[in-house]
Amino acid sequence: MDLLKKLEAVYDRFQFLEERLANPEVLSNLSEYKKISKEYKDLEAVVSSYLELKKLNASLESTREMLVGGDAEMKEFAEIEISDINEKIVALEDKLKVQLVPKDPEDSKDVIFEIRSGTGGDEASIFAGDLFRMYTRFFDTQGWTHEVVLESPGSVGGFSKIVLDVTGTDVYGKMKFESGAHRVQRVPDTEASGRIHTSAATVVVMPKMELEDIDVNKADLRVDTFRSSGAGGQHVNKTESGVRFTHLPTGIVAESTDSRSQHKNREIAMGRLIQKIKDTQVAAYESTVAAARKSLVGSGDRSDKIRTYNYPQNRMTDHRINYTSYNLTDIMNGNIEDILEALRIAENMEKMKGE
Repeated sequence: MDLLKKLEAVYDRFQFLEERLANPEVLSNLSEYKKISKEYKDLEAVVSSYLELKKLNASLESTREMLVGGDAEMKEFAEIEISDINEKIVALEDKLKVQLVPKDPEDSKDVIFEIRSGTGGDEASIFAGDLFRMYTRFFDTQGWTHEVVLESPGSVGGFSKIVLDVTGTDVYGKMKFESGAHRVQRVPDTEASGRIHTSAATVVVMPKMELEDIDVNKADLRVDTFRSSGAGGQHVNKTESGVRFTHLPTGIVAESTDSRSQHKNREIAMGRLIQKIKDTQVAAYESTVAAARKSLVGSGDRSDKIRTYNYPQNRMTDHRINYTSYNLTDIMNGNIEDILEALRIAENMEKMKGE
């Protein structure tokens, strides 16, 4: 199917959804209304670009008519205008090709966002704190809400581990590339000789999943609650806030004691279980297609060193797409939109190659 036919099909679907949203039966059904509204909103950007393309093509045709029967000056003007319109059409068609790349259905999900200190001792904990500050500032610019679920401070600052619940629009779609090992190179405040140290922190971005998101029978799950142990004082010992899910057919187990709230622990444990089941399915699939090309932006595994933050050179490098910025100060203040957009474009280009 060529580009215009695809766009016409999208526009027809958009108009159909618009009619459905005005239907009283849909308006009275909240779940149906939300589902249709989401699809309608997802198509808006493509439809807007498509209508702009139609205007440009109409303008191109009318300008070409000026070449017939006009004087020399009029023809010269028309030729310049045609060249300008054609450039705009080519640019818009390229944009539309990217917009038409199918979205990951998980992109719209909220996330559980974990930052954990890695190698490097106290400096790694401090860096985990720096990443927490960077990310939460970015969340604020997006209008997302974030709640600390678990906080384990480092001995001299920062965090040994911190877990956040982040909600908003397309959170996972923007943040999914952040999973992996983040490396920092700088002179710690405690280093008297001025020697540069290398430390690391790991980030895990997990979409908040529901059972309906994968093919799992509720009857195949066993749910256990138990009393948590660890930080939190008497509360965690007296309350059965810990939650453990066991998927009986596979024996896969996932649990959470991160929060004092059993409800929140159920969400986290369920997300972990679903992710483990999906990872098992993906691993089984990849073993049968070992020759298949892996995604350009990597697997997001914690062992992947995805990015380096070099303070002496004010440089940040993302190793997956060879992206380098010499504006580390701004990045650490939460201005990470450019790198996230570069990663999104890289993923879309990779998807387009596979079509």
